[in-house]
Amino acid sequence: MSDKKTYFISGGGTGGHIYPAFTIVDKLLKLDDTKKIYFIGNPKNLEFEISKQYPQVEFLPVDVSGMPRKLSLSFFKWTIQLFFAFTKAVSYIKKYSPDAVFTTGGYVSAPIVFASIFMKHPYMIHDCDSVPGMVSKLAAHKADVVSVAFENSKNILKSNNIVVNGNPVREVFYTVTKEEAKNKLNIPQDKKVIFAMGGSQGAKTVNNAMIKLLQPLSGDYYVILQTGKKNFEEIEKELENIYPDYKNNPNILVRPYFDEMVYPLKASDIVISRAGSLSLSEILACNAVSILIPYPYAAQDHQRKNAKEMLERGVSLYLEDGECNYDSLMKKINELTCDINKLNSMSEKTKEFVKMNPVNEIVKQLKSTIK
Repeated sequence: MSDKKTYFISGGGTGGHIYPAFTIVDKLLKLDDTKKIYFIGNPKNLEFEISKQYPQVEFLPVDVSGMPRKLSLSFFKWTIQLFFAFTKAVSYIKKYSPDAVFTTGGYVSAPIVFASIFMKHPYMIHDCDSVPGMVSKLAAHKADVVSVAFENSKNILKSNNIVVNGNPVREVFYTVTKEEAKNKLNIPQDKKVIFAMGGSQGAKTVNNAMIKLLQPLSGDYYVILQTGKKNFEEIEKELENIYPDYKNNPNILVRPYFDEMVYPLKASDIVISRAGSLSLSEILACNAVSILIPYPYAAQDHQRKNAKEMLERGVSLYLEDGECNYDSLMKKINELTCDINKLNSMSEKTKEFVKMNPVNEIVKQLKSTIK
């Protein structure tokens, strides 16, 4: 009888759920005792596109969307959609008999989580945010293991087996050095680096403040701006009006998006960012100090709560989206750059906050659910 194991992995909708799930996929694929991995997600979402990079992984589709916030006809249609997705997930368990089920929360994982409960099949949840999502809240008490990224989550979820692991990020975030990252981006080794990003879609508030800050900051620092793909052309035009010669400035790098985020993050001393859980985990893994500007309309206001926890732990500064402009952002940057002892002290604290190799621990815990 073979000792090789079959896994169901699920997580989708947003990058904060998708990338941690595929980080676990990466690890499982490297193990000799992995027989097969199936990824359960919505074929209309980003998780399907990413799954194409993994020919060894079979994608199992479920048609599910986020829950409407109000009782309406849309809510009624959603409940029917969820029921059919649930029955499909039950059929997947019956057909493929996974040895273990792992989810990273979010609405995409709901069908397989509820199917696992219905079938009395073991499963593990990893919740990425300081404020756990609804699926995690509803299903944590039945999970064999609940993994969380933030200490605060332990006070919200009901589970007899809950572990603070931190978010799984790719191993490269721990192995690439600052020197290698700067070489990759052609940044002088002696330059302090400020990196502003708003995720793959960008952040209009951050972009608008940064386009005015690029020229004054570039005198003393190397400044990187990731605009987001959909904003790049608009930002480029605005920059050409404000600072026509910016492309010739050797201390400025403006990109729509970085396929390998590890390089700008690892090269950075200060990162200006939204407060999504995955972004925070990657920033911390790179030991960078951050200025966080949480997206004000995030579900359950989780970005603001993520950012407040980082502020309380002494690894970030905090700025409200509505207050983010040239003056306020420059003041926050100066708070760090004019006090090198403070910057260094905060950077040291990131090392205390990060748990090394959470991927290995999470996979070990997942294997412990196998009956």
